[in-house]
Amino acid sequence: MGRIRVLVVDDHRIFAESLAAALAAEPDVDVAAAGSGPAALRALERAAAEGRPYDAILVDAELGALTTGGGAPALSLPRQEEPGAVDGISLVAGVREARPAVRSVVLAERDDPRRAARALQAGASGWVAKDCSLQRLLTVIRGVLRDETHLPPALLTGVLRELTATRKHRTESEQLVESLTPREREVLRCMVAGLGRKAVAERLFLSPHTVRTHMQNVLGKLGVHSTLAAVALARRAGVGPAEPVGAARLAGDVVERGSQLA
Repeated sequence: MGRIRVLVVDDHRIFAESLAAALAAEPDVDVAAAGSGPAALRALERAAAEGRPYDAILVDAELGALTTGGGAPALSLPRQEEPGAVDGISLVAGVREARPAVRSVVLAERDDPRRAARALQAGASGWVAKDCSLQRLLTVIRGVLRDETHLPPALLTGVLRELTATRKHRTESEQLVESLTPREREVLRCMVAGLGRKAVAERLFLSPHTVRTHMQNVLGKLGVHSTLAAVALARRAGVGPAEPVGAARLAGDVVERGSQLA
């Protein structure tokens, strides 16, 4: 397999440095550590630019809030739409989209079928307890680089149950979206794109009053009470955002994201 380049991402510095040191003792492993999501993204970008990309990242499931600080990294993270969304898993999703060749393994302090299922959906290839042995972790790392998926046996049943439930919710969301008229679906896609009523009206050549009526109908048919909830349901149903009219115009249109109808 050759040398393996691994990035440890954990905001507990002692744990991250200890794990990195243990992995670095392996003759075929090169390892570095990052203490936050933005730092990890910058490290991935820098390594790729230098022609020495990482093969795998080990991500803390409870990674702290992802704030960009001094400038946004080149890779971006998906917007979190659920209260209490796990930032480590959001990082996995962002890396999966921008660097699909990089394999992600989530490090967790406790087994949690729901979070493990979300990690797999986000693109993780493995879920490992933080207190597992070094040999077990190395087995998982080498396994995911062979396109294997690794879960603790005790989690398997729970994760399958969660994935089945997620599929059911997606199907229900798809059925609700199918109840919308073609015009209402257009409005919903604009909502997913983060456009406010005025921007939607200009885009669809409708009056603001008509757009307000369509938005109210969308919320009513979807059974939700805010644009944020409507967008979350739409994404579960696979509804993507409306195509941007142009970068300059879109920059001025993105307003009222997640706000309730006035």
